[in-house]
Amino acid sequence: MGNAGHERSSGGTFAPLREPVFRRIWTASLLSNFGQLILGVGAAWEMTRLTPSPGMVALVQSALMLPLMLVALPAGALADMFDRRRIAMAGLAFSMICATILTLLAWAGYSSPWMLLAFCSLIGAGVALYSPAWQSSISEQVGAHHLPAAIALGTISYNVARSFGPAIGGVIVLAAGAHAAFAVNAIGYLPLFIAFFLWQRRHVSSRLPPEQIHRAIVSGARYALHAAPIRTVLVRAFLFGLAGASSAALAPLIAKQLLGGDASTFGLLLGASGVGAVGGALLVGPCRDRFGTQRTVTILALVSGAALALVGFSRSVPLTCLALCIAGGANILTIALFNVAVQLAAPRWVTARALSLFSSALTGGIAIGAAIWGWIAGQIAVDGALYLSGLALAALPLIGLLLPLPDTNEADVEPFLLNNEPEVGMALTRRSGPIIIEIDYDVDPAQARDFYGAMLQVQRTRLRNGGFNWSISRDIADPAQWTERYQCPTWGDYLHMRERFTQADKDIQLHARSFHKHGDLRVRRRLERPFGSVRWRTDTPDPQQGMINYIGP
Repeated sequence: MGNAGHERSSGGTFAPLREPVFRRIWTASLLSNFGQLILGVGAAWEMTRLTPSPGMVALVQSALMLPLMLVALPAGALADMFDRRRIAMAGLAFSMICATILTLLAWAGYSSPWMLLAFCSLIGAGVALYSPAWQSSISEQVGAHHLPAAIALGTISYNVARSFGPAIGGVIVLAAGAHAAFAVNAIGYLPLFIAFFLWQRRHVSSRLPPEQIHRAIVSGARYALHAAPIRTVLVRAFLFGLAGASSAALAPLIAKQLLGGDASTFGLLLGASGVGAVGGALLVGPCRDRFGTQRTVTILALVSGAALALVGFSRSVPLTCLALCIAGGANILTIALFNVAVQLAAPRWVTARALSLFSSALTGGIAIGAAIWGWIAGQIAVDGALYLSGLALAALPLIGLLLPLPDTNEADVEPFLLNNEPEVGMALTRRSGPIIIEIDYDVDPAQARDFYGAMLQVQRTRLRNGGFNWSISRDIADPAQWTERYQCPTWGDYLHMRERFTQADKDIQLHARSFHKHGDLRVRRRLERPFGSVRWRTDTPDPQQGMINYIGP
């Protein structure tokens, strides 16, 4: 689908701001991002005051990012299961409370390195709970034709704040101390909380009860594992975060050791990176449409690597700012392209979980990379760590030869509702199981090889939508007879699996069924009875869950 055409006909990059709900939340998120970045400046500079260790300074970045890796998947599952507006509000409220406590402790003089890292992690956990709910709800706040531009604007919001927030944070730290920066961070969450509170979201309930949280997490992880486009983006995002984490993690040391500056210099460097990032975010649509995602990301990796090497070489503030501006633009454009690829490749039922996995992969790479580059800086100096980081970024295009980024079609992930109801003659509950599904095919033996190849495509759809133990077998007495078999843990899991079909899944299954010669397919759905599970005196359904057969459209 022509994204460029959609954006031009809709007014371009800033067209989503015409939508009132998106405009209010986007504006409030800008203020919240200012607060978050001021927190990063205050915490990092406070750490340089509390300890001279480069490793501890770099761990501030890890503390802010690591929760995004650890909390993001459960947060994404909650956002897919329940009202995304309420999940977002809960995350913002938690971050606001933790930021307030940190402010009071710092103001009272109880700052210590590990206390600072602990509260940065807690605040990051609240942001991690909020983030997938916000990102996955963008499609509810704008029309489908505005979605790529709205995603880019979400990136721009962060980087507009990053352009000026660090410099403002440096001034605040110099003028009033780190506790004042922590207070600004706490206040910054309030407008965004109010914006979500005022959003009258129309929550469309699923035809089925929500999954249990652990099953929802497993379903999201299995989808990403078996969906090649999303799996590729996750691997690439992790490696990108790992290789490029040095610029943010070592920024205080670049300012202090390489440039001989103070907190205001640190803020200026981050501001320069943010200015470049805003410019990069504005180029998401044009670069994607003109060069394609894969080629653009390859070029950006080489540009980022060269810019980091220049940062390590420079001892001039203007030259370092220029290099960080280039690196910031290249980095955020890369991240935005990854984000768009995930959103366009994920069906609606798993969008928040796919985005949370993307966030986990990226921020996990940054968190681990920050610790690694901090340790290397302590061993061989800051400039040496920057040289190695730049070399690692420049080598990433080699990964692209093995794992090229996918070209996605938005129509492929549109939901497809199955209207045929399974015949049920037993008293089943949502917890009844395991459920075995067997489908018989009658295939011309001359087409056996082509049919088998088509069924391997079907296997991927079954596994990523929730099936287990898939197999295909052939009757040794009648080679025309094939049986597809897979399993779902419970009847509830099977019903959820039926709700997850997309247009692409339908096309794959229609192709496989085109090999079937006679009449309708024979489908058998069986309740597996392991030894000891049958109640011989009475066959009583689970009273806790109630009767659940198939829920029709």
